Amino acid sequence: MSAVSVGTRAAGLSSGARPGTRSLRRPALSRECRNGQAGAGDVGELTRRTAGAGRVGWPLREADVGQIEQGLERALRTRPVPSSTESRLRFLLAAHGGSTRRVATMLGVSQRTVQRWVTKKPGARRPPAPTQVRAIEEAVLARWQPRVRARLRAQAEAEGFVFRTKARFGFAAAAGSSDDPRVRWIAQDLPGEVARELFAARDAGAGEQQQTVILARALGHAYFRDGGRSAHGLHIAFSDIEFADFSIG
Repeated sequence: MSAVSVGTRAAGLSSGARPGTRSLRRPALSRECRNGQAGAGDVGELTRRTAGAGRVGWPLREADVGQIEQGLERALRTRPVPSSTESRLRFLLAAHGGSTRRVATMLGVSQRTVQRWVTKKPGARRPPAPTQVRAIEEAVLARWQPRVRARLRAQAEAEGFVFRTKARFGFAAAAGSSDDPRVRWIAQDLPGEVARELFAARDAGAGEQQQTVILARALGHAYFRDGGRSAHGLHIAFSDIEFADFSIG
């Protein structure tokens, strides 16, 4: 992933970035941090640019998304999604009262096809094709713990979350000082406002790059600028995300 650099305006940073991982109190974002900068740092503009693409169905398959989206999906579940196609079919059948006809209608195949997938008769069983395996996975993801997902999302948007990441961070200050980007582990409390921006952006179809911009701006304010108490004219570089985890509650 290419680096995301987010410029901020606040008050001065000491020359070295803080090493290691820390967790601070949950700060309220300043007005300028909420409004952002024009261009890449403006989350509102990012959301407007992506809204025209139409709403994307969530959740998505992990193979199709980056570390941030995978972390958000993990945070919105209390139980793991069934991993095998056989267990996913059992879940779909249970959700539809055991009706192979209803499952077939949902997946756009014939009832006989679903019956061949789940039959226990020797020699009669037929595995789904790759495109059908994907359709089954997407159907399960769309129906997995909907009430839990809604509750955890509302909690994150109201109370905030703890964001933990392993990624490449660096900075450049207005006075010319800089820190070469290096891999850091960071754990930081972020407010509900950031959760609302992340969820609104993903609802509008924002990809990993745009979600990274939101988190880079929030981390720049809360971690590198110590909640607005330090770091004047700081530019944060945030890239090469190896791990992203969101703890809610």
